[in-house]
Amino acid sequence: MLDPTRLSGVALLDGLNIGARRELAARCRIARFTEGEVLWRSGASPRGGLHVVLSGRVHVVAEGGGRPHRVHTEEAGGTLGEIPLFDGGEYPATVTAVTDAECLVIPRGALHAAIGADPELAFRLLNRLGHRIRELIDRLDALVALDVRQRLVDYLLSRRADSESDTVHLEGSQAKLAEELGTVREVVVRALRDLEACGVIERRGRDVRILDVPALQHFLR
Repeated sequence: MLDPTRLSGVALLDGLNIGARRELAARCRIARFTEGEVLWRSGASPRGGLHVVLSGRVHVVAEGGGRPHRVHTEEAGGTLGEIPLFDGGEYPATVTAVTDAECLVIPRGALHAAIGADPELAFRLLNRLGHRIRELIDRLDALVALDVRQRLVDYLLSRRADSESDTVHLEGSQAKLAEELGTVREVVVRALRDLEACGVIERRGRDVRILDVPALQHFLR
């Protein structure tokens, strides 16, 4: 049985009634993954149940036309594995730990029992799926409307805003960045070189320093 205190602070479960929390504590477990470890691969049969990220970061990547594309990234509070949990099919994408990560694993039976005890949990899961769909639509719009250089600029500016620093650290390889932007490594390398030649960024290894924010924003117009 899981210590019920481990459920505290998990946004998805916060505020559920005592019956739902008891059902979850009795059947859930904690799973730990090291950086680079694959949680599951696209096409695999579902196992374990719903994963709620407690710490770390994971990437969800699908392959279309033989080329990997990042579908979404989840950090603490994010959920994984909903689709096969609800439709009974296979995993539609590969999930990899970008950093060391810890997940709360909720088996299907435990989820059903918890929803029976507190239906609010079902609405929270639907809310999560709604946000996920909205995020995917936004990413699709960006892929259609922006060229690769613009996607790279948007990525750098977003990371700058998140970190509140003019230096953006690129996690993973340039191939991983290409997955993020929905392209291939060679195109990303060329886009980085073009921005550096324009004097708006400076590269040092995996660190990209933004030298001129207004000029960088101009590429999005």
